[in-house]
Amino acid sequence: MTSDFVLPEPAKIAEFQNAVWDHYKARGRSFPWRDIDNGWGVLVSEVMLQQTQTSRVVSYWLRWMEKWPTPQALADASLDEVLREWAGLGYNRRGRFLKLAAEAIVREHKGHVPRTKEELIKLPGIGPYTAGAILCFAYNEPVVFIETNIRSALLHFFFHDEKGVPDQLLLPILEQTLDRQRPRQWYYALMDYGAQLKKITQNPSRRSAHYTRQSPFKGSLREARGYIVRYLAEQGPASLEDLSKSSAIEYERLKAAIESLSKEGMVAAQSGLYRIQS
Repeated sequence: MTSDFVLPEPAKIAEFQNAVWDHYKARGRSFPWRDIDNGWGVLVSEVMLQQTQTSRVVSYWLRWMEKWPTPQALADASLDEVLREWAGLGYNRRGRFLKLAAEAIVREHKGHVPRTKEELIKLPGIGPYTAGAILCFAYNEPVVFIETNIRSALLHFFFHDEKGVPDQLLLPILEQTLDRQRPRQWYYALMDYGAQLKKITQNPSRRSAHYTRQSPFKGSLREARGYIVRYLAEQGPASLEDLSKSSAIEYERLKAAIESLSKEGMVAAQSGLYRIQS
């Protein structure tokens, strides 16, 4: 497929752009982080949106921005408090990364969110996609980046009958279709178009070479990790036996979870008790 690939004709590109803009004008979504010109607020939203449904993020984002409106405010908070506020969003390491990123922004950038991709990806928890999204949504930079809804839009329109499509074929099309005068609005429109497609047709992202189905949460190591972090953040230091007695999760899964959390620096052990790493 790669060797036969050619960029779409200008007429096809124009048709795609018109479809995306028409949908946005008629049914574009509204989120509080879309109404700000604030690098920190955008960074917080993008970290929260990683692997989490947008509808779940809204209330968390509003509460966080009221509680910690600047990197300095979050840097000054305790990790216990941060993880208590994060509880329910899943993947607790993201909450820790967000605090570490705030500390790095204060320490290395005088409290200002960086404006280059190279500086952004040095921050904890910020990868190439998140860096691109921050540059676009916070600073209106015409950068090329891809995520699941963008991927769905491109696959549906340009690769309707293809399977196993790699991102390397999508990125040149993104480059070609990008509205460089209105990159922020274009990506909002593109994401909304892709999100709508998932509601009215079989998820186009399943035809991506990068698609993976998330494993069930119940009975998983993620469930045990989340329980441990929530318990320690709310109740304070505890032994593995304490955690086992207070939960229906089997002992061996709790043990494996706390070992993985310890390796990542999320929790620390002292005198047989585990606590949130400060």
